[in-house]
Amino acid sequence: MDFNVPRGSPSSSTSSSDHHQHHHHPNSSTPHHQNGHPYSSPSPTSDPMHSWWESISKARTRIHILSSLLPTDEESSLSLSSLADTDRPARSLLLSSAAYFSFSAALSSPSSGSGDDPLCQWLYDTFLSSDPDLRLVVLSFLPLLTSLYLHRIHHPSSSTAVSLAGFEAVLLALYSSETKARNGKPVTISIPDLSQPSLYHSPRIPIKSSPNFSNSQVNKPLVGVLSPPLEPQIAVKSTKRASIVGVALDCYYKQISQMPSWSKLDFCKFTSDWAGQDCPCTSDFDKRPESTMENNHGFENNDGFEEDQRVKFNEIENVVERVKDLDIEDDNSKDARPDARIPLPWELLQPVLRILGHCLLGPLFVEEVKDAASVALRRLYARASHDLVPQAILATRSLIQLDKRDREAAKASAAATASAAGSNANTPSKAKKPEILLVSK
Repeated sequence: MDFNVPRGSPSSSTSSSDHHQHHHHPNSSTPHHQNGHPYSSPSPTSDPMHSWWESISKARTRIHILSSLLPTDEESSLSLSSLADTDRPARSLLLSSAAYFSFSAALSSPSSGSGDDPLCQWLYDTFLSSDPDLRLVVLSFLPLLTSLYLHRIHHPSSSTAVSLAGFEAVLLALYSSETKARNGKPVTISIPDLSQPSLYHSPRIPIKSSPNFSNSQVNKPLVGVLSPPLEPQIAVKSTKRASIVGVALDCYYKQISQMPSWSKLDFCKFTSDWAGQDCPCTSDFDKRPESTMENNHGFENNDGFEEDQRVKFNEIENVVERVKDLDIEDDNSKDARPDARIPLPWELLQPVLRILGHCLLGPLFVEEVKDAASVALRRLYARASHDLVPQAILATRSLIQLDKRDREAAKASAAATASAAGSNANTPSKAKKPEILLVSK
């Protein structure tokens, strides 16, 4: 297979070494970009119906090609064929859990990830398409692809593919797309002026008569650089690997509201594996206060809320136990083992924390995804505490505390609702007067 992208393009992507370059196979079933920029969009048509039908046809073609690449199974083949026959085939493929798990099982093969891997070729060509839903399909597999790639880089095995050029070509395609989108500009954020009473107050204009006044101080915003400008890369070098993978995960984060729950769940599980083995540091936030423990031993609470406090902390303990009992076993990847701990530089950890924050606190969350994100954050906090990474400790600690408060509020709301329902049920209702029907003679 050919991941051919012109090297002269500023946003081109190739495999990680020269000896992994491949030539175009005459029987290849996927189109290749021989000339021009690989991310150039097709010329717009004046007929919207033609454009819509072209998008549908392209999605169906990609699905049929994928069906031919996956292991021959009558049930899975029929499932993919039914997805291709829908009105929105790309969206149907994105929301199909059966297709996701079938693809994940095939991609987790020890021989996957090489330069001639047809599944990596499919991901690469599908991402280069102009259909946004097809691009979302590729992004949904990014957690698995990233996990397989990083694990095999840092834990090489004789049973896995020596070359990972296929994985790297997909990552470079995502990186190049983001490089082009940013157009050489950094990602910045506006920092609130702490001298103002609130975030909603406009900055004060300095008085011109002040001796320290300068024109540059008038309404000068405080700007922080979240990510520096991206440099074009044509290969995944060891010094740029964390940055390239981090940018690819940032692309995933930008579309995370469109990602299916099983993709988010996989990401949380893989992140837990990256952080390493569980240790006592993960339970630092679950210790009960001494005052509460004294109350349980018979000491009186001066505030008179002994029973309420005991119930509150019992509910928190139940949530903590449920999170601890969450099984972090990967059913899709054979590479997710207890020794999957990998280096976590800030370039990689920053987008990971953004994704986990959404899984933990985002709207329309799935409880299983939220619990998995909570476990991953606790393990990352323990890892950051051992590695002494201040920004990672601050970020993980803040997210864990927000999670605890959110769970406390949910439990309190549920208890209040149950109490109100019980009081309404025990309240006797007044007997209704018998209705008098007037019958006319």
